[in-house]
Amino acid sequence: MTVLWQERSAMSAIDKRRVTALTMAPARSKKVANKSVLPTVLSAKWLAEQPAAKGGEQFQCLSQALYFEARGEGVKGQQAVAEVILNRVDDPRFPGSICGVVHQSSSRGCQFSWYCDGKPEHVGNKAVYARVAKVARAMMDGAPRSLTDGATYFHTHYVHPRWSRRFEKTASIGRHVFYADPVRTASN
Repeated sequence: MTVLWQERSAMSAIDKRRVTALTMAPARSKKVANKSVLPTVLSAKWLAEQPAAKGGEQFQCLSQALYFEARGEGVKGQQAVAEVILNRVDDPRFPGSICGVVHQSSSRGCQFSWYCDGKPEHVGNKAVYARVAKVARAMMDGAPRSLTDGATYFHTHYVHPRWSRRFEKTASIGRHVFYADPVRTASN
């Protein structure tokens, strides 16, 4: 068996969405309503200058997830949680939409604990929700995902889930620790 045949065989086994994601050129920075270029790392000052954020169902799902998962974090921590959700959307192992990722569950529970904890979801701080909505809008509009190095998992510092041992720690931001799948090569 030749090396090229082995490579061709391995490549044909990869999901087409994954191949497309790996081979696409990086997205260019997009502009937002006030025509400013999206910053690499969002800031409270930049967000304060933005108009109220709006959007459809996917926007609402991301805004709610940021509020219930990261409302006590600074902007950087909220951006990092948004990165994880959007990284999952781009990963063929997870649902292909923001709402699909946020609402994903299994026999072991939900991916995002607030979604199935049995408690009613109530936005108690409208100002914080308005800020996380601006983070959601900026991230959906193409703000760079530069904080978590491709993380698709995270947890708070005060828990130590068994699953985290299988992944590579990529960042610690605010009260959250972020993880990605370990880099795999053809030899492992």
